Amino acid sequence: MERNIIITGAAGNLGNAVVSKFKREGYRIVAIIEPESGDEVEEADDVYEVDVMDAQAVKDFAKEYQLQYGEVDAIGLLVGGYAMGNIENTAIEDMEKMIRLNFFSVFNMVKNFLPVMKKADFGNFLFVGARPALQPEDGKGVVAYALSKNMVMELANYVAEEARGTRIRAHLFVPSIIDTPPNREAMPDADFSQWVSPSEIAEAMHYAVNNPALRNMTFKLYGGI
Repeated sequence: MERNIIITGAAGNLGNAVVSKFKREGYRIVAIIEPESGDEVEEADDVYEVDVMDAQAVKDFAKEYQLQYGEVDAIGLLVGGYAMGNIENTAIEDMEKMIRLNFFSVFNMVKNFLPVMKKADFGNFLFVGARPALQPEDGKGVVAYALSKNMVMELANYVAEEARGTRIRAHLFVPSIIDTPPNREAMPDADFSQWVSPSEIAEAMHYAVNNPALRNMTFKLYGGI
């Protein structure tokens, strides 16, 4: 039986790791990339260009997906972005950008695919939070980012409640600093060995999807920090 996973942000550093892990485990990979980005996801079975911040674009994709594939085993909600700034130097425009990128990109997918999962009485949403959204001492310097990720984490809780009594699960993955080339460039003096790798997050996601006894888990992936 074909197992399908949709992965948003599939061309990113975390996206590539998640694509590779689930591909090795025999999943059919439906990758979503940013329109006109020129991104490629070589290991994907199918690639769609969808602006996941655009409600209508996601609605149209959900209809197309159901026609082509039917059910979905898991959705990796990996689109997101990062911004520095404390309360005083965070503009409304900064907040809007982070909310669109980190929250709307997730909400649009959940809104349109929760009915698909309800119909099948099965499915896994894989949410990505952030440690600064849990710990104010980490979030005070990245206010817009932390608040937008906090919204994502609360959405995971709402999905879990909405899906109570079904086989739909909402798992949350909360990394500290992910070991990616952009983060190494931004923090060249850091001890990279203390960071969490994209492959470790991908392993945790696969573990969560493939263990039915786990319901609505929060995985804190902090590396050595």
